[in-house]
Order: sequence, then structure tokens, then C-alpha cells
Amino acid sequence: MNRINQKLKENRKLLSIYFSAGYPELNDTAVIIEKLQKNGVDMIEIGLPFSDPLADGPTIQESSTQALKNGMTSDLLFDQLKNIRKTVEIPLIIMGYFNPILQYGVEKFCEKCAEVGIDGLIIPDLPVDVFHDNYEEVFSKHGLINVFLITPQTSEERIRFIDKISKGFIYMVSSASTTGAKNSFGNVQSAYFERIHAMNLSTPQIVGFGISNKDTFEQATTYARGAIIGSAFVKCLTDQGLNGIDSFIDSLR
Repeated sequence: MNRINQKLKENRKLLSIYFSAGYPELNDTAVIIEKLQKNGVDMIEIGLPFSDPLADGPTIQESSTQALKNGMTSDLLFDQLKNIRKTVEIPLIIMGYFNPILQYGVEKFCEKCAEVGIDGLIIPDLPVDVFHDNYEEVFSKHGLINVFLITPQTSEERIRFIDKISKGFIYMVSSASTTGAKNSFGNVQSAYFERIHAMNLSTPQIVGFGISNKDTFEQATTYARGAIIGSAFVKCLTDQGLNGIDSFIDSLR
């Protein structure tokens, strides 16, 4: 069984952390992953830096830009992760845009993911129907779960289709905006969370975008299986470096 599915069976709210590979320093990737696992994080999303990250707010954009300046590439990321499964057991997901994956070669990229122990991919700009028609077989062949995103604007018909073909969890984007930390969620977001919960989907949902602290984590997971924190964690790395990881994760539980 894929590690993502194993993790989803655990009876608790799941905490997933996102960061950009190669940031703050080029060779920090594996160290950050190991420290996050040590601090009890349930899943990790490793951002594949890209020059035009349309869904990301300024904090993650800047980390991605700096990672590219540091020299991060897909090949280097795979090299950094080649021994990661000797020390890390929790699910690892690569989150990135489709262009670099297409340039690398989808089959080759999936092969490398399987080789180093990646469990899934999140590709915000790969339409679900394009994946279903052209790439589902390749992902399945290499044991990779593709995680699809929904937003408050996603139609019920499309959500039902995503639910039908999903094999892990649904990434539930909290609002129609770019990534970025918020201090709280308003009535609009709460109504959206309730509406999706009422659909009784068979695939678990994990909320992303706007979660930055214990309060927003608890709000986001009132109905969902877990939540993803990205911008707030990247800001922690920017301000405090790797030494700030322990206290940041501790503040969320």
C-alpha cells in the first residue's frame, strides 16, 4: 500500500508541511525533511522550484526563485533524495508545475520518483481530464498517486469526477487566491468546508492555502482529514533558518 494511503488510515488530524527544495540553501532539502519527520509531521510536500509559479503567493515565489538561483534542478533534487528512505518513513510528495516535468519527460520523471521513494505528485496546472486520458497509466505503473485540487469555484460535477478517480486525498484549496498565510478563516471559507463535507466524498480531503498557525489548522480540519502549511513554514525558514523548525512545528500541535 502507498504510504499516503497508510497515513490516511491513522485516526488523527494530519499535518502536512510544504517547502521549496533547495531553500534556504541548496543542500538543505534532506536535512529539512529529516527534521520535519523528527518533529512529528505526517506528510511532506517538496516544492519543485519553477520560474513561473502561478498559484503561489510572494513568500513561496521568492523561495522558489532563490532555490533556482542556488542551482536547484530536477536531477539535483533526485540526487538529494536518493538515500532519503534510509532515514524517513513518512509520505513524501513532490509539488510542482507541469512544464518542468514535461521537459524532463513524464515517464522518466515518474521512474525517478519511484526510484527515490516519492509517494505522489501534486501538479496544480495539469487538468484532471488531461491526466486521466494521458498519464494515469504511467503514474499507476510507478506506484505514484496524483493528488487533484478543488477550489470553492469547482463545480459539483467536477468534484464528483475527481473523487471518482482519486487514489489518495483531494487537495482542498481554501480560497480562490494564491498561497499565503492567514490568521483566521471567515464565514465564506467555513461555508465551503461545510459544503464539501456534506457531499460525503469517498476520498479524504486535506486543506491547503491560508493555514499558518494552530487556530487555522484546527479550523481547516474541523471536517477535513488534515491541513497543509506552506508559506508560514517557508517564512520561518527565511527568518530563523533550520534552527526554527522545532519550535514552529511544536506551536501547531
